[in-house]
Amino acid sequence: MYSVEFPKLGLEFVLNPVAFKIGTLEMRWYGIIIAVGFVLSLIYAFMRMKEFGIDSDRAIDVILGGAIGALVCARAYFVIFKWSDYASDPIKALYVWEGGLAIYGGLIGAFVFGLIFCKLRKVRILPMFDLAGAGFLLGQAIGRWGNFVNSEAFGSNTGLPWGMTGEKIVSYLTENKSVLSSMGITVDPNMPVHPTFLYESLWCLIGFILIAVYVKHRKFDGEIFLMYLCWYGFGRMLIEGLRTDSLMIGSIRVSQLLAAVLFIVSGIIILTVRSKIKRNNDPEYLKLYVNTEEAEMIRQGTFYKKKGKKTEEFEIEQYEEDEDETDEAEQYDEDETDEPEDTEETSVETTEENTDETTEE
Repeated sequence: MYSVEFPKLGLEFVLNPVAFKIGTLEMRWYGIIIAVGFVLSLIYAFMRMKEFGIDSDRAIDVILGGAIGALVCARAYFVIFKWSDYASDPIKALYVWEGGLAIYGGLIGAFVFGLIFCKLRKVRILPMFDLAGAGFLLGQAIGRWGNFVNSEAFGSNTGLPWGMTGEKIVSYLTENKSVLSSMGITVDPNMPVHPTFLYESLWCLIGFILIAVYVKHRKFDGEIFLMYLCWYGFGRMLIEGLRTDSLMIGSIRVSQLLAAVLFIVSGIIILTVRSKIKRNNDPEYLKLYVNTEEAEMIRQGTFYKKKGKKTEEFEIEQYEEDEDETDEAEQYDEDETDEPEDTEETSVETTEENTDETTEE
């Protein structure tokens, strides 16, 4: 157990990272909070699936596949850039409950695995990613509080009223003071620091609300996902600059660079596509999938059944064709088999005729 304080606000929290135990198994608040964020984002997604023309039964497979990919890649991403912390004891790389999940690693995993499962389950990719975008923001807004419980993901010193401090914060800053100094970060371990986990949580919550309201006004499939990348990228780009635990490549903060790239690229794509839609002035140009006949059939529950029926009819036709071919082949074999009998009868008749002629002579 350890404490976290907000001195100027007069607040102090005594935290225990372990929620409860089942035998020797510890259930930690970090994992529970992440799970709650995931469940709530899942509930949100199911509430809005029909607005995107997505079949919920197939979407759940995509979501679960994407979630597994996100968890694996989020941890792998973090461990790769923090390998010096795990080199002496690699098995600790599996201790996810102790913290250490990189959001951008999770995004990469969710994107790749989600794409694969969309293909496998025949779910439209862009509407599915749109639906996931807002869900990601909700999940991240909640999940960041797992960092609070673990007393991590904080920034450099601040004199703002909400500056925080605590035993683990002081210990971390003291142990890494020289490393931070080499990064150009000067800290006083005994002074309050930015609660960057809180900044990101609030930023994601505001983004979730804005996008949830905007959904009905979207102009093209993929726009909501791009808005998510743009919104989160901009916020993370700024917040990452305050943090003291950034993943680094040399003197470059990896997440800050990636956030900046995603913010710029996604913003350009949104403006470019919206400009093209406006110039075309055609309601059918980049028409939203939810407004198509196929999406309407999915909402009514007939699209995949129809596809299945077509497949079944095709298989029956193929079977009947194969049966006809088999019957024809059998008939052909019978005809060939009959030929020798006819030849034998002809031979007997010829022999009898020759015998008669001989007798007559």
